[in-house]
Amino acid sequence: MLYEELKTAWAQLTAPGAPFETASIEVRGAPCLTYKNAPPNVRALWLATAAYGERDYLVYRDERMTYAEAHRQVTAVAAWLAARGVRSGDRVAIAMRNYPEWLLIYWACVATGVAVVGMNAWWTAEEMAFAVTDSTPKVLFCDAERLARLPETAAALVAVRAEAGTDATPWSEVIGHQGAMPDAVIDPDADACIFYTSGTTGFPKGAQLTHRGCISNLFSMMFAAQAQALALARETGVPLDPTAPPPIPVGLLTTPLFHVTANNCGAYAITAAGGKVVLMYRWDAGEALQLIEKEKVSAMSGVPVMAREVINHPDFAKRNLSSLLSLAGGGAPVPPDLVGKIDAAVATARPGTGYGLTETSGIITSVSADFFVAKPESAGPVMPDFEFKCVDDDGRAVAAGEIGELWVRGAQVIKGYLNRPDATADAITDGWFHTGDIARVDTDGFLFIVDRKKDMVLRGGENIYCAEVEAAVYRYQPVAECSAFGVPDERLGEEVGLAVVSRAGETLTAEALREHLAAIVARHKIPRYIWILHEPLPRNASGKFLRRELKERLSIAEAV
Repeated sequence: MLYEELKTAWAQLTAPGAPFETASIEVRGAPCLTYKNAPPNVRALWLATAAYGERDYLVYRDERMTYAEAHRQVTAVAAWLAARGVRSGDRVAIAMRNYPEWLLIYWACVATGVAVVGMNAWWTAEEMAFAVTDSTPKVLFCDAERLARLPETAAALVAVRAEAGTDATPWSEVIGHQGAMPDAVIDPDADACIFYTSGTTGFPKGAQLTHRGCISNLFSMMFAAQAQALALARETGVPLDPTAPPPIPVGLLTTPLFHVTANNCGAYAITAAGGKVVLMYRWDAGEALQLIEKEKVSAMSGVPVMAREVINHPDFAKRNLSSLLSLAGGGAPVPPDLVGKIDAAVATARPGTGYGLTETSGIITSVSADFFVAKPESAGPVMPDFEFKCVDDDGRAVAAGEIGELWVRGAQVIKGYLNRPDATADAITDGWFHTGDIARVDTDGFLFIVDRKKDMVLRGGENIYCAEVEAAVYRYQPVAECSAFGVPDERLGEEVGLAVVSRAGETLTAEALREHLAAIVARHKIPRYIWILHEPLPRNASGKFLRRELKERLSIAEAV
């Protein structure tokens, strides 16, 4: 009955004239489902939040900023960029921790049609150099750590929370700029931001998220919350009060803003509702508990390990967590046992998750509360602005309920990969994005991810392509051949494992190999487990290494 109520609520909210009515339009030559009532671009979203005035918006340590002050600073940043000749269609990069400035810069850019390049704060100098060359930003905002790590760059530098170098403008000068918010006419399919994903060829790929995609993801999140609340109200017989003002959310962002989990799913949803965004310098479960109590956080979302560390922390029972309504996980599958543990641990909070990718601007599915508890292995139903199908290796749709690679098409799918027409063509066919995940859909319309088609390690929400790790390993002279793969890890989901064979006459040690990798790839990509083998790696008839066989054959106890 519960799932029938969800179908009824779904139909009610997406019906003609309803808030989440969808329509099919043509985008980039292919049919595309989109929400009819969605704002045309992110500028409209940001400007509307001026109405929240003196409400708290950004909280970071002892700092607190209202919406009014945030709008003043966003306008100053936008006007400063315009005075420097940065125009709609240009790009601006952000390389820093989750400081409040990150979001202020982001809104200033997207509100004026300037695309934000989100640079991974864990990148090495070499990885940062690639992204700067690839995306050609006009301006690069960075904190002290990234400023010290930056290679030569043609972009104008702005130092945030750092002593400005000889070539860097201090942040105080930017927010002190006098000027009005520049006018901008922004096409819904213009780039809003470029978020880099791990690449299969050793270089990251810049996914081009559009204004339409980012706004549609926000609408999908709003829809999921309303549809499941309406269905539960119908199931329990306790109707929702249409006159009750919506609660003001307080969200604790625990993952990096250069990912869609924190930015598109966290910051967008809280900002659109006039809520409070609470930021952390780095993840710490004890500090998270303090912040939930102090700031009366209503929702915390991060990778699943964070929720587990919160409920297992020794201070968990000592803190007042009564404000917490949602304890969610995203960026990686939520282990089924954790769903029940979250539900039991906090009296007021319900578990939730969303499945999606950078390439879908955020969520494809969403599930929470009773629906998640009843089907803890599911990722939930696919959102209304997607067509979806499971296909075989030839791209043919499989029968209902059967397993195949999930393909999706709709407003949230990226435009493509920056400067990578080959990668775009491989990933998107007639608007259908190939997720690389093997899935099935049950009779209730709930999606289950059962395997991964791509050779990829999912470590704590970070996608790490095996080929990217291998490409870096092969740059080390003593290496003859190698194969990277995921090793199950209770805390992070997976860690990187590497089987490696040395060249004849060469000496190869795990310590030297990790030292080599530390200079060219981010720390989380360096293999935790290394097996130095003395015979050729197993291959199939096509000459490809047999990763699965290696994973099954090698023992963690034998790794170095």
